[in-house]
Amino acid sequence: MFWELVQQYENQLNIALSIVILAVFLLLRIRFTATIFRMLLKVSRNTWNGFFEQLRTSFEKPLQLLIAVVGIYFAVDVFPYFNESNALFNHLVRSSVIFAVGWGLYNLSSSSSLLFSKINHKYNVKIDHILIPFFSKALRLIIVAIGISVIAQEFEYDINGFVAGLGIGGLAFALAAKDALANLFGGIIIITEKPFTIGDWIKTPSVEGTIEDISFRSTKVRTFAQALVTVPNATLSNEAITNWSKMGKRQITFKLSLMYGAKREQLEGIVKEIQVLLRHHDAINKETILVNVDAYGENGWEIFLYFFTNTTVWEEHLKVKQEINLAILAIIEREKLEIAIPTRKLYVEPEIVKGKQRETLLGQES
Repeated sequence: MFWELVQQYENQLNIALSIVILAVFLLLRIRFTATIFRMLLKVSRNTWNGFFEQLRTSFEKPLQLLIAVVGIYFAVDVFPYFNESNALFNHLVRSSVIFAVGWGLYNLSSSSSLLFSKINHKYNVKIDHILIPFFSKALRLIIVAIGISVIAQEFEYDINGFVAGLGIGGLAFALAAKDALANLFGGIIIITEKPFTIGDWIKTPSVEGTIEDISFRSTKVRTFAQALVTVPNATLSNEAITNWSKMGKRQITFKLSLMYGAKREQLEGIVKEIQVLLRHHDAINKETILVNVDAYGENGWEIFLYFFTNTTVWEEHLKVKQEINLAILAIIEREKLEIAIPTRKLYVEPEIVKGKQRETLLGQES
């Protein structure tokens, strides 16, 4: 009887101890995680701080899960009414650890652009920005596949039969995924030929805007109306693509009409002044500057202007264009000339006017 009471007391003590262990791990897992990463950051202070900061963000939640699993394992170890050597329990514990590690790697690979950027900067390995999303998504897919296969093997599931089944149904799968494969190959063409990269401004028969993302299936384009358009890669790879971001300079061309009252000397002077203005403007490309009296226009003399700005950024381009237009207006005002505007003159024969007046008078007398 005495030993039974002692045994009951020990069991109750072990139950209480098990609850305390589990509560400590669950309540302090956030503090444990912060302590672990604080130690890592101290170690990496003079190395890859940015990388370990990304590591902390990616593994923070998985590490908390891992600490909770460890707490459950220790709590079960002292729990008197459960055998910690239970096969299912051990499978679940090991699977949880694998899941936590895979979860952290998945999170890290989703932001792997930081890692690739550091590799580019530190080791001078040139990785095009268009490849980074593909590398990231491919890495995440590999991590998920490995994680699922390892967990399946942990539960003694034979994945060889599953792989063999994929081989048998490969033809049917290929036929069903015909469009998906076309988009995948279209994405490969975009990567190899590099008609654009993320951030470029493109124009196609389907869409015009800025490239935001490139995936295995499609490319996301942000239009200037701020709409997000998703274009299948198969469609995009078969269209003519104009990449405005690849311009080395940006064109400005227009015709300036002056009233026919301008004399030849005035026209020559204005043309020379505009040429001097363009050649001495820092934002104008000096390779091609054309300013010529081009034609006898319908409303006046037409002066043809053709030149380029050094910047290709639209906002800066518009500012330069405004400066040039205002400077040309100042030249015209200084020469006391006027810009020609569309006008119409109506000439009426005097005899016709007299005849209409006579008919009006006769109508009034009657």
